[in-house]
Amino acid sequence: MSIIHKLPYEWIVGLRYTRAGKRSGRNSFISFISLISVAGIALGVAALIVVLSVMNGFQKEVTDRMLSVLAHIEVFDARGGMPNWEQAKKEAFLNPAVKGAAPFVETQGMLLRDGVMRPTVIRGVLPAEEGNVSEVATKVTRGKFTDLTPGSFNIVLGYALAGALGVNIGDKLTMALAQAQTTPAGVLPRMRSFTVVGIFEAGHFEFDSGLAFINMEDAEKMERLDAPSGLRLRIEDMHQAREVALELKRSMSGDLIMRDWTRQNANWFAAVQTEKKMMFIILTLIIAVAAFNLVSTLVMTVTDKQADIAILRTLGASPRSIMKIFMIQGALVGLIGTAAGVAAGVLGAVNIAVIVPFIGHLLGG
Repeated sequence: MSIIHKLPYEWIVGLRYTRAGKRSGRNSFISFISLISVAGIALGVAALIVVLSVMNGFQKEVTDRMLSVLAHIEVFDARGGMPNWEQAKKEAFLNPAVKGAAPFVETQGMLLRDGVMRPTVIRGVLPAEEGNVSEVATKVTRGKFTDLTPGSFNIVLGYALAGALGVNIGDKLTMALAQAQTTPAGVLPRMRSFTVVGIFEAGHFEFDSGLAFINMEDAEKMERLDAPSGLRLRIEDMHQAREVALELKRSMSGDLIMRDWTRQNANWFAAVQTEKKMMFIILTLIIAVAAFNLVSTLVMTVTDKQADIAILRTLGASPRSIMKIFMIQGALVGLIGTAAGVAAGVLGAVNIAVIVPFIGHLLGG
């Protein structure tokens, strides 16, 4: 005896109703509607999986590119500079989640060359320490990051920024800071000539077009500081940055301000999360429409099976038992559609790099 014949009769009848019309011409219209319901559910589930997979992949890729330049946590002294950064670094390493630390100076400025000006974030770093908190040294495509030696007034630029200024390795450019200085000629912005020794490509346009690195001591001289702006930290799990920042604020001495990487890009992450939620809602509505189609199919099936229902009632079947038959039929149709959608969605998500160019080529894009 087969496994099917061991099932309760509601399951056997429900399975037969699900397959109705496959072997004969009866109920062909209802079978067609049922097939459309399966296809609708499968299409909705597949679209949901593919779209959310693409959105998650996009968010992860952008996040990874951001964090190749950004630190997970930045620590500032509320009083201004951080002259005791080495002590702060030792205290930070007492937390087992902290894996790297490096001091930095950060300011806003303008880079000028041959009449072209570009607003830029200037970050002063120690090249030997910077590798502990970011991967910018590995992103340098031309020149050397290690050429940012103290007193050299060398500079490393993003590739888009270098292209906008028209500079290459060995070229000179002028940096102008917002802080003014008083001279016999009047009040002038603080300016200094720098030599381009490196060009990096982080893969995130905001950094590639608006970020430059110089040696931390050179940055302190330009800003007339006697200490770095703060301390940059890298932790074991970037997703725990906010929790670790709170722990460090409680454990480290001094009046410190903590800023984790999610707060630095809060607007971008909020926009991506909102977009993901809206796409989820829209695609769920598509599945809901297919589910309503399935309900209408079941109503039509119940109407068509009135004679069968009467026979079952005569044989002693209860209304609950008959309702279970049609619920099983609907569940099987939904399960088949969902399984097909999951399979199609996973295949689509895995092969998205092939499918999108193919569709573009097919449509003449």
